Amino acid sequence: MTSDPLVERMRPFGTTIFTEMSALAARTGSINLGQGFPDTDGPAEMLDAAARALREGANQYPPLPGIPALRAAIAEHEQRFWALPRDPGTEVVVTAGATEAIAAAILALCERGDEVVTFEPYYDSYAASITLAGAVRRPVTLRPGPDGRYTFDEGELRAAFGPRTRLVLLNSPHNPTGKVFTSAELSLIAGLCQEFDTYAVTDEVYEHLAFTDAAEPHVPLASLPGMHERTLRISSAGKTFSCTGWKVGWATGPARLVSAVTRVKQFLTFVNAGPLQPAVAVALGLPEAYFTGFRDELQARRDHLTAGLTAAGFAVQPSEGTYFVTADITPLGGTDGIEFCRELPERCGVVAVPTQVFYDDRDAGRHLIRFAFCKRESVIEEAAQRLSKLGR
Repeated sequence: MTSDPLVERMRPFGTTIFTEMSALAARTGSINLGQGFPDTDGPAEMLDAAARALREGANQYPPLPGIPALRAAIAEHEQRFWALPRDPGTEVVVTAGATEAIAAAILALCERGDEVVTFEPYYDSYAASITLAGAVRRPVTLRPGPDGRYTFDEGELRAAFGPRTRLVLLNSPHNPTGKVFTSAELSLIAGLCQEFDTYAVTDEVYEHLAFTDAAEPHVPLASLPGMHERTLRISSAGKTFSCTGWKVGWATGPARLVSAVTRVKQFLTFVNAGPLQPAVAVALGLPEAYFTGFRDELQARRDHLTAGLTAAGFAVQPSEGTYFVTADITPLGGTDGIEFCRELPERCGVVAVPTQVFYDDRDAGRHLIRFAFCKRESVIEEAAQRLSKLGR
């Protein structure tokens, strides 16, 4: 018997950086701006609906694809905001968060040896899911351009495609960089998907958090010509409605792709969050003022934290969306993000996340760290005060 029972392909994946940094925050009493979860609850209408569902008996297995009311609400939401027509009976499946949707999509669509094109830095579950499927990731690196906004090289993207390319995994608005992919970038990706006859899986959990000063508003890849029939679109309630612990996500797309995801999903969680699904259906139907107000609130907190980071001496990269902003540690004498983040709590009582762990090319992100601004204003202010110690 080998000393490590874990299968070889998963051995590179240890404890996630989020677990490590959150434990560090708890141990040192630091402000946790590392893990991306809000410190306030979501809209009252949603919370009240969840309480009613718990009391009124919605506590058993829901249907495998999700309760009809939620699937209908998801379809209506996509038509309302993105003009994407969906049949709630065949083109929507509810999942245990976006993480399960991504894993189920990759496991359903990729054979061993197939290649997945994605952009780095990438959310850590992407690499793990690709590896679980026995597929191969082909990362394309996002780098700050002359204006500080993250971009990629067209030649590098084209070179990532080949005869074994099975799908493109795209996250926009993008975690951890805060990038919102432009229409020109999306058109390039769409053209390559069609040229190489590949699927696209789009992680759009921050769909309502593209800020007003982004280069362009968020546009779903599925809405581009030629992409509707080859794209699985993934989102969730967690980020938009400040309920990350509920783990209610979904995948939408052509019936044949959603069916493939559902066939895998049934052997992962089967179903989840029975009494929470009616509440998410209520939340998705909230008036537009909720969604714009939530975006504006997060944008103001981004500005507050960005000002604090800049005053502390970081070189801050523009964040066009999401919960996050990335900062260059070089002006503060930092050379390694992991080392910097492990020392930061003792230096000033704040926890961040090193983004180099989200790259295959670790050197490309070694000097960058990520801060979350999805916290109360008082917490952002206290963090800014603590961070100011670095610039003294």
